[in-house]
Amino acid sequence: MQHVETEPIRTVTAAKTPESHAPLAFFLTGTCVVDRSTKRLLKRIQSGQIAVLSHQDLDETAALELIEKNVSAVLNARPTFSGAFESKGARYLLEADIPVFDLRHPQDIRQFVDGMTLWLTERVVGCWSGKRPCSLAAVQRLTWDLWRRRWNDAKANRLTQFLKFAENTWQHACRDMKQLLKPVVRLPLRTVLTGRPALIVVRGPDYKRDLVMLRPYLEQVRPVLIGVDGGADALLEMGYRPDVIVGDMDSVSTEALQCGAELVVHAYPDGHAPGKRRLELLGLEGHVFPIFGTSEDAALMLAYEKGAETLIVVGSHSSMVDFYEKGRPGMGSTWLTRMWVGDRLIDAKGFHQLLQPFYGGERPW
Repeated sequence: MQHVETEPIRTVTAAKTPESHAPLAFFLTGTCVVDRSTKRLLKRIQSGQIAVLSHQDLDETAALELIEKNVSAVLNARPTFSGAFESKGARYLLEADIPVFDLRHPQDIRQFVDGMTLWLTERVVGCWSGKRPCSLAAVQRLTWDLWRRRWNDAKANRLTQFLKFAENTWQHACRDMKQLLKPVVRLPLRTVLTGRPALIVVRGPDYKRDLVMLRPYLEQVRPVLIGVDGGADALLEMGYRPDVIVGDMDSVSTEALQCGAELVVHAYPDGHAPGKRRLELLGLEGHVFPIFGTSEDAALMLAYEKGAETLIVVGSHSSMVDFYEKGRPGMGSTWLTRMWVGDRLIDAKGFHQLLQPFYGGERPW
């Protein structure tokens, strides 16, 4: 992990630009971490830093992790909430009192580098040249008023987006149906799933909160633990070692890959497995599982075909908004997968909301 020294956030009452010598009131200042990949940024950013990213319609999971990291502000090269659909990430940031700014010109993200000390006003972001403040780019702050206007646009546009999503889902489901008819590759797993419950953890909506609430189940039943990419890290954070890790290996930590879990690289139906390269670089071995769909779909199909008694899923992606937030315009493969494994599937997404009243309103996570 790259270490970047942080500076405390400080409010500056006024300064002068070298061009105009006019007073300039800074909203906040602080060091930044820059990455076009939000997943990579989350691994490196530290408390109090400014997150500079490129993530249109920030998803709920990423927003909650930015809040958990205690970032001081978010500066986005893309609209954090465009109003195209009802994404939730921006709202969570605003509710957590984290200022959100969007660059007016996406290409301006090239102006920023890790460790740079930035200052922000309502309309401009800049840095220092010596002791003088210099403007870098124009920004627009996402206020509650702007958020409400875009939220209303998203609600008005819901039917149009749904029809597009449904059509895409149908088209891709018809294509993937041909793959479903082919025999599933039988992997020689050491981990025994036959007749046992399997808990599948996906890096998705509320996955950490739901996992915390399922701790009594984990302790008493001891299901097979399957982490889908970054879901493996959530298990490790709770003190559980995953038995199996399934995915394309892009968002799971090296620590998780080296924890002793059995590794299954999700490959394209033709056998091409880009994720295998990372295992080779780490000196690790893994099974290659060629199958259509997402890595979440692959984990469900693997557990089902290996005879797991029940499939309990945490952090699943199962709605139009879930998929739009992932940048996917349809869910054909997931639709087919859930129909195929549905007789054993228990979706625990949102489980924490059912049990929270029994904790007197407290949040055990």
